[in-house]
Amino acid sequence: MATSNIIINSIAILRILTLASCAAALALIVTNNFKLDGDKTKFSDIKGFRYVLAAAAGGVLYSLIQLPFALYYAVKEKRLIKGDFLPMFDFYGDKVIAFLLASGVGVGFGVSIELKILIDQLVDSFDGVEEFQDKSQKFLDRGIIASGILLVGFTTMAILTIFTSANRNGRGF
Repeated sequence: MATSNIIINSIAILRILTLASCAAALALIVTNNFKLDGDKTKFSDIKGFRYVLAAAAGGVLYSLIQLPFALYYAVKEKRLIKGDFLPMFDFYGDKVIAFLLASGVGVGFGVSIELKILIDQLVDSFDGVEEFQDKSQKFLDRGIIASGILLVGFTTMAILTIFTSANRNGRGF
């Protein structure tokens, strides 16, 4: 039973970590903008960053739904709703959200790195655009950092899928 308690508590902690990392990525991407000569560039101007926002928001929403059930399970050591519904919801929901977060990470890294390369190539061919390069590089760096934080959320969710798979198959806790 001691191993069972450790795993149940680990699930609750992993759900909290997933929520925190998705919320941090969400906050970072939403506040990502820069102003140059009166023109403001926002995260929403880049469709890939909008997808990162959607993935992070999905992770936050799902984690907020799951967290009360996980905390109840950790404290009471029994499910809030008897039957197969919660183990099945955990199993399928964790998988879907893990894939959503993974794709958000890939899009965020891909867009940020490719745009950094493109801006470097464009700046090399023009003179006097160093301010644009500096601000846009910082903007894209924040996109990379947000994607990295979202990667933490994906990793914790991927670990959760292992636990919920074992629980669904009856080998669990």
